[in-house]
Amino acid sequence: MNPEYYRRREQDEARARLARTLVAYALGVPEKDMDAMTRRNARAAFGRQVAMYLAHISFELSLSRVAMAFGRDRTTVSHACHLVEDRRDDPKFDTLLEALESILRSAPAPALLQAVFQS
Repeated sequence: MNPEYYRRREQDEARARLARTLVAYALGVPEKDMDAMTRRNARAAFGRQVAMYLAHISFELSLSRVAMAFGRDRTTVSHACHLVEDRRDDPKFDTLLEALESILRSAPAPALLQAVFQS
């Protein structure tokens, strides 16, 4: 594979970590539970679903790229996005997601930070 593929994958994984950390903080879910390969508990699973949704929406990543970054299957990400989208009917939840989306959209790209530290 070419170097561009690896660079993009690293950026996607960095964005996934950022989304996961932000959601863990906002929902009060331990990040290590959200990062587990098993479901863990309903709160951790939902937090992971929100993080995948936000990575897809905020960073405009394809479902396949989100799946790769989170170590999941594309259909799992698709299911997560549908579940979260359905919950946006709740005004409080929708307001929270809008705030989290805004934070993630304003985050600098991982490559920009890397360039700053190299100079």
